[in-house]
Amino acid sequence: MTNLMKSICKFAVLVCLAIIAVAAIDLSALAQSQAGAPTPPAINQLAHDIFKQLVEINTTDSVGNVTVAAEAMAKRLRDAGFADKDVIVAGPHEKKKNVVVRFRGTGKRKPILFIGHLDVVEARREDWTTEPFQFVEKDEFFYGRGTNDMKAGDALLVTTFIRLKKEAYVPDRDLILALTADEEGGRFNGVEWLLKEHHDWVDAEYCINLDGGEFEKQNGKRLLAAMQGSEKVYADFQFESVNPGGHSSEPIRDNAIYHLAGALTRLRDYDFPVKVNEITQNYFARTAEISPGDSATDLKAVAKDPPDQAAAARLSREPYYNTLLRTTCVATMLSGGHAPNALPQTARANVNCRIFPGEDPQDVRNTLERVATDPKVTVTLVPQLGADGKPVPTVTVPPSALLPEVVKAMEKTINETYPGVPLVPTMSAGASDGKFTRSAGIPTFGIACMFFELGDNRAHGKDERIGTQDFYDGVNFTYKLFRALSAPN
Repeated sequence: MTNLMKSICKFAVLVCLAIIAVAAIDLSALAQSQAGAPTPPAINQLAHDIFKQLVEINTTDSVGNVTVAAEAMAKRLRDAGFADKDVIVAGPHEKKKNVVVRFRGTGKRKPILFIGHLDVVEARREDWTTEPFQFVEKDEFFYGRGTNDMKAGDALLVTTFIRLKKEAYVPDRDLILALTADEEGGRFNGVEWLLKEHHDWVDAEYCINLDGGEFEKQNGKRLLAAMQGSEKVYADFQFESVNPGGHSSEPIRDNAIYHLAGALTRLRDYDFPVKVNEITQNYFARTAEISPGDSATDLKAVAKDPPDQAAAARLSREPYYNTLLRTTCVATMLSGGHAPNALPQTARANVNCRIFPGEDPQDVRNTLERVATDPKVTVTLVPQLGADGKPVPTVTVPPSALLPEVVKAMEKTINETYPGVPLVPTMSAGASDGKFTRSAGIPTFGIACMFFELGDNRAHGKDERIGTQDFYDGVNFTYKLFRALSAPN
């Protein structure tokens, strides 16, 4: 062999050794390095653009179109490299289709389902200081219908799927994303439909719902990251009074509106009994650790079983604590009479209840009837209709037992991102699509991934908004959480 050939062989050996050395790099450490790096500006811009696109697609039940939003997200995901077979747009109504995306992994563990809803509640331009369906950036906030509930969460999910696909990330399990219709109302709830008609598309070991879990901050200080393991049951009841009526020139005290008004006034002054469960006790106990003075004392007192009633009364002055301590019912809609110069023949009110888990809705109806204390006011449950037009039973939904792997992944992500912020299991006062997944036997955990300022919850209200930095911090948190839940060992 010539010296030249020997030199070439020696060089080739060195090259091979270098390749082997590179291949031997601890890929998990590399992944951790990527996950721990600041979010690239291009990713934040992508999240911003997706968020803007979603807010500016009207997805209200009245005149909106959820399918347009689903198709828009499907296109972004296909353009990012997801195969056509892994991006499905389907639903029972032409304007209420859902998008389901599968990020294929090694299959070492069962899939995780991530859910978010694309629909939003109604918004009237005359009520807002900005255009509700225009994405407005001002004063370090993003404004628009759905910014808080919950198109920001949808944007985080889509952005993370695209980012991981571009990085050629291979999770140890399939990751399933379902962005759906009619969580806020309407007859074509997407999660319910998918579980009933295409269960295999969304079957998973557990579900992460970004429409739940309260990441709380106050005056800019992050207080806690709550993981929702339970939620209240939604129910509407109709209060109705009927009367023969008559001419308004001959008024009488037996007036349908007066009967209804009296019943509603008594409802206003009534508090359902205080209740706690394992999740709310944990929440109050953990919150006490980071609360000052008398508040901490009261929080500890209601964390006991039975809870201290005097402490519960003091905490109940705060609307949020009140919702966690009992079933709540409130009048939300009112109608009555048929002419300005006639005694009313009917008067009706919708009373919306958020029922404490484990409490029978029929018992709530019976209580409302006793509170009304008027034989001329009837109380009936307003049926919720499914996609087939048939009533869906109002039933209590059991809490999800906290899974160690989810708790571990959350603690890891929080400690890396927000050191010192405690993880707190909680019960949501509002209802979400988690009721369908829990009822289907899929443990479900609400994780907001973004912080919201206490006392500035504008979801469903005028000038809905979210902090710009809170959103971008959420982009980072969601990405880290995905990796913590699915990184190969």
